[in-house]
Amino acid sequence: MEGKPEREIGVLIADDQDLLRAGFRVILEAEPDMRVVGEAPNGRYAVELVKRRKPDVVLMDIRMPELDGLQAAERILSDPALETAVIMLTTFDLSEYVYEALRIGASGFLLKDATSDRLLDSVRVAAAGDALLAPSITRRMIEQFARVARPRPDGVPPQLAELTPRELDVLRLIARGLSNAEIAAELVLGENTIKTHVAHLLSKLDLRDRVQAVVMAYETGLVERELSREGS
Repeated sequence: MEGKPEREIGVLIADDQDLLRAGFRVILEAEPDMRVVGEAPNGRYAVELVKRRKPDVVLMDIRMPELDGLQAAERILSDPALETAVIMLTTFDLSEYVYEALRIGASGFLLKDATSDRLLDSVRVAAAGDALLAPSITRRMIEQFARVARPRPDGVPPQLAELTPRELDVLRLIARGLSNAEIAAELVLGENTIKTHVAHLLSKLDLRDRVQAVVMAYETGLVERELSREGS
């Protein structure tokens, strides 16, 4: 048997449903590398608890009384004293919330009926400073941006001019929802090499994580050609 992990992942659960919070707590605390540091039934209390407990990850329901999840997440993610990642929870795959949540820096979305494995994987990914998007969420974003993207001439968008050709390739694949391992297989490169490319492009573009990279790829029109082909 292995000993206790070097560092536990502190998780705060913010949801107005007592049973859901209890269920998530059971799943999380069964893991040796995770610890629930608090629960909040509304957004306002969630913000207060995050400031006091400084968890690594918050599971934040979108719809809550007093202060909704998006407003609470924005307060947490805009506070320079905090290094807490936020995963948004929702009962339905609601596209009207996706874009705003990702713009403010959320590490992704998790449907409340997700499997325990998906929940645990999402928490670990977010705690590591990365981000995770469910395939259904990625599809929604593609559909949304395919409708609103404006035609652009061929070439690299000026906002992405600092990126190398390989970094542009990686960004396109990130925008399609591929993991580092999948990108490595697609480009026939090592996974560590892909991690380096991802780190470089995030630094050059001054982005928090790969979810914000997805948003920028769509906003700049980088992936428009791919979207057009998929929609044809």
